[in-house]
Amino acid sequence: MPPPKSPTVRRLRLGTELRQLRRTAALTLEQVCDRLGWASTSKLSRIELGQSRPDLADIMDLLDIYGVEGHDRDKLIVIARDAAAARGWWKALGDMGPRQRRYAELETGAADIFEFHQYVVPGLLQTPEYGRVRVRSGRALYPGLDMDADSRARAARHVVLRRESPPRYEAVIDESAFHRQVAPPEVMRGQLRHLLAMADLPNVVIRVLPFRIPLQDSYVPHTAFSVYSFPDPADPRTVVLETMSEDVHLTDEEEVARYLLVADWLRAAALPEEETRAYLARAADARPEQVRAIPAQRGVNGVV
Repeated sequence: MPPPKSPTVRRLRLGTELRQLRRTAALTLEQVCDRLGWASTSKLSRIELGQSRPDLADIMDLLDIYGVEGHDRDKLIVIARDAAAARGWWKALGDMGPRQRRYAELETGAADIFEFHQYVVPGLLQTPEYGRVRVRSGRALYPGLDMDADSRARAARHVVLRRESPPRYEAVIDESAFHRQVAPPEVMRGQLRHLLAMADLPNVVIRVLPFRIPLQDSYVPHTAFSVYSFPDPADPRTVVLETMSEDVHLTDEEEVARYLLVADWLRAAALPEEETRAYLARAADARPEQVRAIPAQRGVNGVV
């Protein structure tokens, strides 16, 4: 069974196609909104930017103005229905916050996911204990956050990697994520063992990026990032950058291409899968003060 469509990505695609149709018709935002009797351009702007769930009646009105008929109209109506959908396992979690829901929507519809993280383990690979520590660590920054609900949402997202027809998932994790004290020692040991178990899944690749191996031309990524690709090649590949206030979604092909190139550099510098397993196994068995002394580097017989 193919994975469901991602409402987030379908909104982005719908918005891009509607914006192109408006420009082809040589109409401004103001002119379209005047014809529809909309009070301001903000509603149409949000639809074109993929920032709101579209109302199907509104989309059909827009298609009438742009003169879209036949197969093209049918195709856009299907995309609009997908974009407006609130379905999905996350609907049962009524208290799931908007940021967690957007990640769930992207992950559920993805065919391929690539993630690079510098200081923490990616969310899809976190144990519940590690995830709760990460949520608690930001309580002073987000005093209104429901920490229990956020923790439940993080844990619920994990099912995507074990479902029938799961996405292909690849994570490159900087070595600093295992040296910096981001969780108590017992939590970190459990997290390391969990990474080893996840690496056994046929659709999951986990690799550690060593301190001692430079990337292309000594480039250093500015931030962690995630790249989502989808079964429908017309759905835009999406890069997500997590910031303290909100997540940035990039779909412009030129911008996405830069991150794909950096992903290739990260793969070239990271440890092979077996050497990553050796590193994680040794770190999981080491005492906390010993972890920093375990080098992540390429060796003839694994990590040396």
